[in-house]
Amino acid sequence: MIVSSPVANYAVFRHDAAESMSLQIGIVGLPNVGKSTMFQAITKKAVDCANFPFCTIDPNVGVVEVPDERLEKLAAVSNARKIVPTTIEFVDIAGLVKGASQGQGLGNKFLAHIRECDAIAQVLRAFESEDVIHVENSVNPARDAEIIGIELALADLDTVTKRFQNVERQLKSGRTKELEATLATLQRAKDALEAGTAVRDLEWTEEELKELKQIALMTLKPMLYVVNVSEIQLQDGSWKKAVEGIKGRFVPVCVKLEAELASMTKEEAKEYLESLGQEKSGLDRLIVEAYEVLGLITYLTSGEIETRAWTIVKGAKAPQAAGVIHTDFEKSFIRVEVTNWQDFVQYGGEAKCREKGLVRIEGKDYVMRDGDVCYFRVGA
Repeated sequence: MIVSSPVANYAVFRHDAAESMSLQIGIVGLPNVGKSTMFQAITKKAVDCANFPFCTIDPNVGVVEVPDERLEKLAAVSNARKIVPTTIEFVDIAGLVKGASQGQGLGNKFLAHIRECDAIAQVLRAFESEDVIHVENSVNPARDAEIIGIELALADLDTVTKRFQNVERQLKSGRTKELEATLATLQRAKDALEAGTAVRDLEWTEEELKELKQIALMTLKPMLYVVNVSEIQLQDGSWKKAVEGIKGRFVPVCVKLEAELASMTKEEAKEYLESLGQEKSGLDRLIVEAYEVLGLITYLTSGEIETRAWTIVKGAKAPQAAGVIHTDFEKSFIRVEVTNWQDFVQYGGEAKCREKGLVRIEGKDYVMRDGDVCYFRVGA
């Protein structure tokens, strides 16, 4: 729906034509680390797909809301009839065993699915249990992380080597600066992988990253470690010792607890978490952390029709942000009126903020900030 201003050829747009930013986190892990149980809990938190018509839900994909306490506060000020949070997709990927890079187990399927994801959430088991056998016969998160890291690196090395050989052949037909630069990038990636270093751990220029992303390297994707802990480990923080020596970002999750929380009402779950000294569920922390590891931020729109969160890449400029609502809006962007969400709530909405001089008029070069409440002006 388009609402045109009679004063100028401006237009304010609702979300009806909105296009979803499909972002996927692949859940990986060795057998019996709690990966499938965690995904089942995530699936129970899945949003009603009727509210997100642009999301295709497969049996192994769970679309969940990104928790954002700002939405309810904004909606209360705007008397919004509906709240629409931003979402993220979790993909349950086939289990991994040693030799996956050579096709062992379901390795080929596992690796193919990872290449399609935007980031990886690797589940590491830190809890001890005689009832749950570990595939390696002992609980050792650092070893498990190394196993998966090696398999991903070996698969990437094969990909890089093939691309490297292809570029070498092209160079024999005629040398160009572009091909020489590509070969240098691939050589550096090849050296790193042969040394057991993930490609993501190196510094790359924008041009180099463009080349590496074209071949969908798995060790280039952001990695988040989900540490499956016991309730005691979650409460006393002892799980941290189990992951010493692993480089990366960690989210402790008691998968057994999350499965129980999934069957409770929001009120029951909140009360239970408080009794354990936890403010948020592990899944909520995981969802927020996954959103952040992708380098994403949220801007907001709020009015009587709805209060909505929109996902953009950190560093995006105003026209790009408008383009998330509809691709045409990026081309026809004129300006954006921006209010800090806290000011919006504190002073009772855009009109009051405007009176106090708290609404900023920004142009095409404005770099969006997390929590901006936006009103876009675009050509009709």
